[in-house]
Amino acid sequence: MSERNHAELVAARSRSNSATSALAASWRRSLLKHGLDPADRRAPDRLTEAALADRRRAMAGFLDVASPQLDQLYNLVGLSGCNVMLTDAQGIVLDQRVSDGDAPQFRDWGLWVGADWSEAAQGTNGIGTCLAEGRQVTIHRDEHFHTRNTGMSCMDAPIWGPDGRLLAALDVSSARADQTERYNRLISAQVQQTARAIEAVFFRMSFAGARIVMASDVAGDASALLAVDRDDLAVGATRAARRMLGLEREGTIRPRPAADLLGGQADLPALDRAERAALMRALARADGNVSRAARALGIGRATMYRRMARLGIGHQEG
Repeated sequence: MSERNHAELVAARSRSNSATSALAASWRRSLLKHGLDPADRRAPDRLTEAALADRRRAMAGFLDVASPQLDQLYNLVGLSGCNVMLTDAQGIVLDQRVSDGDAPQFRDWGLWVGADWSEAAQGTNGIGTCLAEGRQVTIHRDEHFHTRNTGMSCMDAPIWGPDGRLLAALDVSSARADQTERYNRLISAQVQQTARAIEAVFFRMSFAGARIVMASDVAGDASALLAVDRDDLAVGATRAARRMLGLEREGTIRPRPAADLLGGQADLPALDRAERAALMRALARADGNVSRAARALGIGRATMYRRMARLGIGHQEG
């Protein structure tokens, strides 16, 4: 498709009330909400070095956590001519991995550290649309809003912070003319996996003094995590866990007993649940030896047995 035809198609579908796809909605935002011209060939704006340094400094802890994951992702896709980038929630590229041979092409396109790839600035594109819609997206070649961006394919996934708010976007962009949609799907799956890994590692770092537990036993829900303090209160939750358990969507969560959220011993009163947990911990530390567990708790062996029976704990004497 020629550049003129692409610009005319984008403009026509953006103004059409009958176009209801997610892509058309993004094109419409780009044209009508942000006032962009699909034929505009200007490169993305870039922050000054000082402004970029300020943004990187504000997210230094997150960038340190993400860096090894970016390296791993680049090792998987870099040889196929891909550029790996990490942005903040405003679409500013903060870090990237790209080969020396591919760097001139990506730099010319503006796919570079410091560039603004928000949807408000560049229209429909992998980074900007991912952040605007808070979901994983692939924008393949002429699905881009600007004609100057139709030579690339972009696969993106959002990264949610420990507070449940959108924190960043992870992007893999390709300049290959023979890039197929099937190959894009393979890369997209890896981008999503890496984004969830970054999210989980940063969540664990943010609650370093807490015990991290899975909020779901369903395969594939590894991003649904709870942070539980020493009193067995859930004090943090990832975006997936918040959605799954009906917790506050954003911000600090109200501490709740982890057992209430996870359904453990829901039939027991709260004090009984706490006592049962204490007995189970003592037994575990004593390798199942009831006498040793009783001594550790400062109670008699007979009392220990009575409490175990009342709380449904089997005889574990070794």
